[in-house]
Amino acid sequence: MKIDVHTHFIPPQFIDDARQGRALNHIRLERRQDTEWVIHPQGYKYPLAAEFWDMEAKLRQMDKLGLNVSILSISPTLFFYWADAQSTGEFCQLANEMVAQFAAQSGGRLYGMATVPLQDPAAAATELHRAVTRLGLRGVEIGTVMEHVPLDDPRFEPFFSAAEELDVPVMLHPYYVGPKPQLADFYMTNLIGNPLDTTIAAARLILSGCLDRHPKLKIVLVHAGGFLSFQIGRLDHGFAVRTETRANIKRPPSAYLNRFYVDTITHANLPLKFLIDLFGRDNVVIGTDLPFDMADTHFTERLSFANLDAATANAIHSQNAIRVFGLGTSMQ
Repeated sequence: MKIDVHTHFIPPQFIDDARQGRALNHIRLERRQDTEWVIHPQGYKYPLAAEFWDMEAKLRQMDKLGLNVSILSISPTLFFYWADAQSTGEFCQLANEMVAQFAAQSGGRLYGMATVPLQDPAAAATELHRAVTRLGLRGVEIGTVMEHVPLDDPRFEPFFSAAEELDVPVMLHPYYVGPKPQLADFYMTNLIGNPLDTTIAAARLILSGCLDRHPKLKIVLVHAGGFLSFQIGRLDHGFAVRTETRANIKRPPSAYLNRFYVDTITHANLPLKFLIDLFGRDNVVIGTDLPFDMADTHFTERLSFANLDAATANAIHSQNAIRVFGLGTSMQ
């Protein structure tokens, strides 16, 4: 069995609203030749692939790739942290209800993750509780930052406490809907900016002591954890020589690696093998990032290159996801 924990969903009702010109944030659809594109007023645009919202297309794609189960999360372009909290909260409620309904109609092949209005942490905690206990969603996806506010800011403590209490994973996903300084050229906003954002968020959760304050919190890092695995030694060196680095923690940063789960999206064989060696077989899960164009559809070949023993392969293919996302009962 193979389980993809990182694949995206757009609510069909939101698509209809965008076609009618009444979508949140004035997002609209534009047809270019035979393809509809999602157009954000901030400048970002991407093709509206059928796999975002069409059940048959999604399951057909999964079959082609040998995926038995996928765990859906909202497209990060629809976090709407920049909008007012009430409008975002209403969208999150609708999105969570629609992903739950979509998953329920999949014959056990799809599960859903929640999205929350993180600009209002108390409301985010309330919606997460509803999404998990009433809608049956299996975790929550949030940005690596809430606009310019880092996740270790004290205002987010109620949200992280709720996730910890509910025993559901928090997936951190970079987001942007416009260019970033120095990264606007050559598509570097995604190529470099996204993994960098993940690296910064993970490092801050470690160095701030947030992971110590929430010892049961489960964090999933997409895109193989960004650059964290390749610079963890630098963080440890900083811990050894700089008082600022150890101001809030008593153990070196590398001691916290087992607090994270990372997906397999490295787009290269040797980095994936290194990632598994570093994080260990119990902390790596399959991810694709479908249906965006930066998706990794070659995970099977990359995992084969790593020459994994049977137990490690089984853990990464499915058992880690089953454990982290609480799929045990439904997988029996």
